[in-house]
Amino acid sequence: MDTRHLENFVAVVDAGSIAEAARQLDLAPTTLSQQLRALESDLGVPLITRVGRTVKPTVAGSRILDQARSLVRGSSELRSCASDGSLPSGPLRLGATPTALAGLLPPLMRAWTLAHPSVRIYVVPGTSSALLSRVLSGDLDAALLVHPLFDLPKTCAWCSIRDEPLILLAPRRMRVEDPLLAAAREPFIQYDREVVGGRLAADYLKVLGIKPKVQFELDGIEQISVLVSEGFGVSVLPDWPGRPDPSVKRWPLPAPCPSRRVGMVWLRSSPRLALAQALHSLVRAEHAQPPVGT
Repeated sequence: MDTRHLENFVAVVDAGSIAEAARQLDLAPTTLSQQLRALESDLGVPLITRVGRTVKPTVAGSRILDQARSLVRGSSELRSCASDGSLPSGPLRLGATPTALAGLLPPLMRAWTLAHPSVRIYVVPGTSSALLSRVLSGDLDAALLVHPLFDLPKTCAWCSIRDEPLILLAPRRMRVEDPLLAAAREPFIQYDREVVGGRLAADYLKVLGIKPKVQFELDGIEQISVLVSEGFGVSVLPDWPGRPDPSVKRWPLPAPCPSRRVGMVWLRSSPRLALAQALHSLVRAEHAQPPVGT
């Protein structure tokens, strides 16, 4: 069995479309369809079926999907470990949250390119919870994310990069004498309470007895910043390393003010561990905070 055909099957299921999967794999749709038919002929059962304009796995396709992912991952790890270089062959599969993509990742990628020019990086964006799940499953070698509000599994190693205390974000033209009073009186844009930063902000205000006048609630610090700059209200957010925006101002909040922890997570044991360790070395060189759980 050609593992590339299995990889293509997984890609089609994930994309929900042969055309989209073909675009992602840089294959002609007819070629991808022929390879799927070859895999179905090899296994003796249909694996995908059309539902309107999309495709979905058949019963048999759903049954083999997890095993197919495992075989594809194992094949990729085998090829990676067969490298005769100091590191397994790439790419380094790195997850990053939207704020990490904008702030932490660019200098880290420059450092990686200088240190390991022959090993490329494949970056996967996502939420912290989704990226953590993909690290635990072995789909990603490492991820830059926000530490959850619970202990990480013992199979994970963690390196802190920065602490981001909560701040009040307000339009620069707004006169703010007391950040907490502004949070209570002004229209308020709530950071999604399903994510760590939003939960920290909601709990902080609740402890202080502040009930903000919530106008919107959304996930996405940069998007909230745009709304604040347009005068839709104020927000309490982690002090993220975003690009400076002259139309907004960040105001410190009184102690005890919680912080979210941003860092790098990876598996302690993996055939591609050397890649994560090489990235970890660069993270330590770029940032002063000591590593935890290594």
